[in-house]
Amino acid sequence: MKRIKALSFFTGAMGLDIGLKKAGIDVILACESEKFIRETIKLNNPKLKVLEDINLYTPEQIKKAAGLKKNEKVDLIVGGPPCQAFSTAGKRLSINENRGVVFIKFLEVIKKLKPTYFVIENVRGLLSVPLKHVPHRKRKGKLKPREEKGGTLKFILDYLNKCGYKVSFNLYNSANFGTPQVRERIVIVGNKKEKLPYLSPTHSEHRNYGLKSWNTFKSAVKGLHNITHDFVKFPEYRIKYYKKIKEGQNWKSLPVSLQKEALGSSYFAGGGKTGFLRRLGWNKPSPTLVTDPTMPATDLAHPELNRPLSIQEYKRIQEFPDDWKLSGSLRNQYKQIGNAVPVSLGKAIGKLIVNHALRKKIRVINNFKYSRYLNTSDLDWHNSLDKKVASNQKSFNF
Repeated sequence: MKRIKALSFFTGAMGLDIGLKKAGIDVILACESEKFIRETIKLNNPKLKVLEDINLYTPEQIKKAAGLKKNEKVDLIVGGPPCQAFSTAGKRLSINENRGVVFIKFLEVIKKLKPTYFVIENVRGLLSVPLKHVPHRKRKGKLKPREEKGGTLKFILDYLNKCGYKVSFNLYNSANFGTPQVRERIVIVGNKKEKLPYLSPTHSEHRNYGLKSWNTFKSAVKGLHNITHDFVKFPEYRIKYYKKIKEGQNWKSLPVSLQKEALGSSYFAGGGKTGFLRRLGWNKPSPTLVTDPTMPATDLAHPELNRPLSIQEYKRIQEFPDDWKLSGSLRNQYKQIGNAVPVSLGKAIGKLIVNHALRKKIRVINNFKYSRYLNTSDLDWHNSLDKKVASNQKSFNF
């Protein structure tokens, strides 16, 4: 069979694309709105056609730019539309917010180009965010269908179903596919002929099902101790506390008086606050990489050194090649790698599609714990929806 060709949107630093290539899929077009990220793509793939903002092109123009003939079938479309609008943090403005609008454009491209397969990657918040968020203080009586939890995902799934796709999705912890990082992302996969199974894990936390154990931060950064590291610095006042915190610990290891001093008003706030003054553990996967390792509530400090993780360590954790070039400032480089899809997760996605296309047997492990959360698969998610809410949402217009 000829190699599968993919069109990549919201491409970013290309973590997903590297993974797809490892699985035997050729990315023939990228699309990225950020100039410095487009420069990163071109630095590493000078011959690849790179488009700008997805809103600037018709589906026909996209197909032509990819070098595909008018009647040539599109094999695969992949993309992770901007996730800030769906994040479990922040205002949860959903699809109505500006960054959510490009999600609709992406769905329209899938509808028009009719790929054999599509993949949508996004954050966990997409499972529960409504189409329209109503703050608790403004809720009066019964919520409208668009205001109910899960409304955005229901809208997306209804749209794709009306386009003729059979869809499966789950929330996947990248550590279960070999990434040295606990990072959970939704992956939605569609095909017009049949619903695909879930991704096949290669690792598990406790080596269940004969799988390998999770990879660790120590294994990820092996060989990086004798190189020059590029990193931003912690504010000087925070170093005082890090000198008293050991590998794998956080602010809770400090004396109570220093805890209050270090966290200030945040000390009295709710939640676990596990990201404050956090040192990574050598023998565990990294926590989820963020776009800035120095933000107070999501610190990512080296296990022993009094500094944040470096760009070189970020690349190893996200499984980018050491020689992968990054454009932009140091802050921009953190953002690119921090937002990327881990390469091993990308490879697992690619292998699922390639094996399905070749009609190869796909290993299915029943009851495998793909993430830390409940009701995250398409089956469980649908079952957990209130039936009345689900029936009301059938009235969405496209």
